[in-house]
Amino acid sequence: MMEPETPQTDDTRTKMVRILFFILVTMCLIGLSYSFGASRGDVIKVAFLGSKDDEDYAGAVAFKRVVETRTDGKVTVQIFPAGQFCGNARECLEALQSGTLEITMTTAGGAGSLFGAIQVLDLPYAFDGDDTAECVVDGPFAQRLRSAVLEAGAGLRLGVISNTGGWRNFATVGTPVHRAEDLAGLKLRTVTAPIQQEMMRQLEASATPIAWSELYSALATRVVEGTKNSVQDIVGMKFHEHIKHLTLDGHAYMAAMWWYSADRWQALTPEMQSIISDAFSDLQQATRQITKAGEASALAEFEAAGGTIYRPSIDDRQTFIDATAGMRDWFGERYGNDWLQSLDDAVEACQVDLRS
Repeated sequence: MMEPETPQTDDTRTKMVRILFFILVTMCLIGLSYSFGASRGDVIKVAFLGSKDDEDYAGAVAFKRVVETRTDGKVTVQIFPAGQFCGNARECLEALQSGTLEITMTTAGGAGSLFGAIQVLDLPYAFDGDDTAECVVDGPFAQRLRSAVLEAGAGLRLGVISNTGGWRNFATVGTPVHRAEDLAGLKLRTVTAPIQQEMMRQLEASATPIAWSELYSALATRVVEGTKNSVQDIVGMKFHEHIKHLTLDGHAYMAAMWWYSADRWQALTPEMQSIISDAFSDLQQATRQITKAGEASALAEFEAAGGTIYRPSIDDRQTFIDATAGMRDWFGERYGNDWLQSLDDAVEACQVDLRS
């Protein structure tokens, strides 16, 4: 009778247990490695509300190109336009705060709920043109703003300030607007930002907050009688199928704040931070160039569709400036005169530099 092979069977079982244990440990280490790598920024997610057809998307593509080229593809950039990742500015900023998103873009009004003083950039008629506006948002004023937002603990780091659409103008469905008094009583679409609501009040218009995605139908049904947007946005969203009058008063520079999650930024190496800063610079240049290049063609398309364009005379434009002069006092009472003075100083310094 043969001896039972119990010792050999035990050895086999022991080896199998060791192999299974090794596989389990290896899988855990791979998972930890993946998680650690992701936390260091191997994937950078960029989300914003604009479509694939506008300057914001082109800027994000420029950002992606720099990051992926400079890192030899070790870091990838995923772009989520048109609300694919977050449905509004608030949701996008909250995603940055939680660290589930790295980058988003807002206007000053969009970020105002987290840092109210940033709305100083939306004060009407603060800038006299692109050169002055770009000089201000590229200079020490922007650095002060970046530091203030970080010190406020909002969880956001300002990457760069670009432009999203050009300049805000008054656009109406049926009533031509040549002077400030022409706006009295008109229902105009605005965002919920306090500064834009107050501006409409001072102009004696009726501020009507409506989601961007609902504005086309609101114009078609006369829920609102106009809006305050750039001509690129108006034409790009086909609003000119209902809007027939455009007043190029240029009351606000459409500053675009590109934010990075403060926590995610701190997790990056200095080398990676430098690459991202360079990528933001390319994004900024791309969005500005596209915006400027697109204005003339958008104006031509607006006129070709039967729209009328009014370029205010000096006297007519002054009526808008005078009617909104109280906006500075309104801002100072809520956010402090220090930010007003800081903006005024930056504008003056830039104008001096541009003249020299």
